[in-house]
Amino acid sequence: MAGAVRQPIDVPALERYLQKHVSVIRTPLDVKQFAFGQSNPTYQLTTADKQKFVLRKKPPGRLLSKSAHKVEREFKIIHALEHTDVPVPKALCLCEDSSVVGTPFYIMEFLDGRIFTHPSIPGVSAQERHKLWHDVVRTLAKLHRVDPKSIGLEGFGKPTGFYDRQITTFSTISQSQAQTVDVDTKKPVGDIPYFDDMVRFFSNQATQPRNRGTIVHGDYKIDNIVFHPTEPRVLGILDWELATVGHPLSDFCNLTSPYFVQGAEQVSVFQPGVVPGLPARDECLRWYREIAGWDPTPDTHWGDAFYAFKSSVIMQGILARYALRQASSSRASEYADMMRPFALAAWELVNKVPEQGPYQGKL
Repeated sequence: MAGAVRQPIDVPALERYLQKHVSVIRTPLDVKQFAFGQSNPTYQLTTADKQKFVLRKKPPGRLLSKSAHKVEREFKIIHALEHTDVPVPKALCLCEDSSVVGTPFYIMEFLDGRIFTHPSIPGVSAQERHKLWHDVVRTLAKLHRVDPKSIGLEGFGKPTGFYDRQITTFSTISQSQAQTVDVDTKKPVGDIPYFDDMVRFFSNQATQPRNRGTIVHGDYKIDNIVFHPTEPRVLGILDWELATVGHPLSDFCNLTSPYFVQGAEQVSVFQPGVVPGLPARDECLRWYREIAGWDPTPDTHWGDAFYAFKSSVIMQGILARYALRQASSSRASEYADMMRPFALAAWELVNKVPEQGPYQGKL
């Protein structure tokens, strides 16, 4: 999945840094860039002795948000999880010196396995598809069992007020993104439909899920998972940029979003019986609570709506980075067009949250 470098880095400078600080990586390097990675440019490094490693860096230029692109947090969390039963790639080094390749970066091991870009996991048997999804859900539950303090992450985030902080953060980020002007058309990205109404709804303390405090990945989904090349099990979890201590409901709804986001391509695929081997969402809930020790079922409607709301902000961010020509993914323009559909899906889900009735807002 690695190919031509779209955002060049100073390879000689990187080689000099590695020669001094990371002796296991032998130079010279062959450098390619992965097609995935909407936020942080991601590169494959092939060493002189044919070993492979992965470099993740912040994007170049002016960043839209100080809270985004936190490669330092990615390094910290995967390094802390290395000695737990949560599968992660081994972290080798973190460089916060921007003079090396232009922005801070870290390097981790390359996991030689399978990455499926669609959550329906095409190209495998029904039995294997079922087992792969089972292990993905079990792996998430194992992550949520980890006590942050036990691995030195007691200061990684606050155990309460997670959704309030999310609402504040996404509000600030969205405002900045909306004002971003396209370098060619000179038009601003613009506001997310129903945004203010949704903020008021999600800020209602009476309807928010009860506080829980676990490590959360922040973007847990099938295409952020590396699977074993031949066995139906997880080799490692990738893309920890949004990791924190927070509410585990957010990760579960993120993973199972293909079951409920209307208007998305995969919704029809995830209807019962369409794709052999795909579990029902109720089965995912059962697998999860068997390991995690708590049941997210009562709050899933609220969590589903919040997932779609959050996703509309993320899609707006991709659109903003595309407007500045900073988007690192080769599919950035495709994702950028999804801001409005996700916002409308979120608004529809808000109106379906039980015992709330229609929430009346205006564009």
